[in-house]
Amino acid sequence: MSNNIDKAPKPVGAYPHSKKVGNFLFLSGVGPRKRDLEEIPGVNKDNEGNVISHDIEIQCHSVFENVKIILEKSGSKWENLVDITVFLTDMQNDFKKYNEIYAEYFKNDQPCRTTVEVSSLPTPIAIELKCIATID
Repeated sequence: MSNNIDKAPKPVGAYPHSKKVGNFLFLSGVGPRKRDLEEIPGVNKDNEGNVISHDIEIQCHSVFENVKIILEKSGSKWENLVDITVFLTDMQNDFKKYNEIYAEYFKNDQPCRTTVEVSSLPTPIAIELKCIATID
């Protein structure tokens, strides 16, 4: 069963926010965008609308909040995350801060994690998470 969540950022393509398969919940890529907001948290633009910088701390908190929303509205919870793939667009400058923030959210019972650098993401964001969780 596929789910689109009304409080989560609108998908930028033809995909659901999550899909239940057995007792697993698979989340499509989740970024820091907010539903019904044009501005992306932590993205700084010049007067012509070009991205000039990003704040990885703001984006991390926003992504984690979005993941929590999708999990809860799909019948799971934060503590049920078992595997996370993290995509960063600037590993050299962002990994340390992202890792610190990640550790705050996962103090106990950490899920498996893979972090990779990508040259870009579908919108001008610096981080995206792909998650798998269980459903009680």
